[in-house]
This record gives sequence, structure tokens and C-alpha cells, in this order.
Amino acid sequence: MSNPVVPKPGSSMERVAQDAERLGLQIKLRVMDQSTRTAEDAAEACGCTVGQIVKSLVFENADTGALALLLVSGSHNADLEYISSRYGLNLKRCDGRRVRDETGFAIGGVAPIGHKAPVATWLDESLLDYETVWAAAGRPDSVFSVDPRALVDAVKPQLITVSG
Repeated sequence: MSNPVVPKPGSSMERVAQDAERLGLQIKLRVMDQSTRTAEDAAEACGCTVGQIVKSLVFENADTGALALLLVSGSHNADLEYISSRYGLNLKRCDGRRVRDETGFAIGGVAPIGHKAPVATWLDESLLDYETVWAAAGRPDSVFSVDPRALVDAVKPQLITVSG
């Protein structure tokens, strides 16, 4: 299923581990034996429900040009029209190269913490329905588990409903 891991120095996983420590987050890093690229794959690998998977979706804020990170339950899709009408957040797709350059993570491995620079963040409030959630840890085959309330306390995202 998974193997506990000590991240390699200078790796994206090490950045996640160091940021978790800085933020006081208790996480358990794992490298999975199978893909965690999709929410369904990750749920199977982690032995949890799809809803417990945190999808880290990076967009560009169409109004400011800045990156925007949506942390969405694996059981939901981010309805960009709904988010725009309800929260005034106008998002558009972001180039994968820009995501890697500015966050330090490739798409499929974007973690909610450990970014090269701060990124404005919004969190699907349904993630708070769980005692534990699982998020990408910097690579497409790595994850970490965390209490979603502790993640909110550490990251300080705006809580939103991602679809109507």
C-alpha cells in the first residue's frame, strides 16, 4: 500500500515536510505503490473515501493574474461559474509550466503547502466533514494525511462551497 518516507534533501517532498513543521502540522508522508494522480486512484491507494482526497487545483485569477489554489474534495468538481457568481472569484485555466515554476510542483503532485511563494487559497468546506484527509505531497505518487481543521488553521484559506 504505502511506505513511510524520509524526503530527499532539496526535493519537493522535503519542502512539504519542512513547511508542515514550520506550520506546526502533524502529517504523515507516504510514497504509494500505485498512482495517486486521480482522486479515485488516491482513495484506493490510501484506503479512504474519494471525498477524503484533497484535490489541489491551481488556476489563474482572471482579474489579477495571480495564481489561485482551490483545495477541493475528491468527490466534488469546482464549478467555476458558480464560484465566480457566489464569491466574485474569476478563475481561468493556468499553464502547467507556470504552475511548476511558481509553486515548485508539477500538476498531479501539487501540495496544499510547501509552495515556493505564497498562493491565495480557497478550501471546499465539505473537507471539514472528515477527521482525516489526504493531499498530494509534492509528487504524483506521494501523499500525506492531515486533520482538515489543522490544515485550515495552518493555511488560512477562505472556506467556500465549490458547486451549487
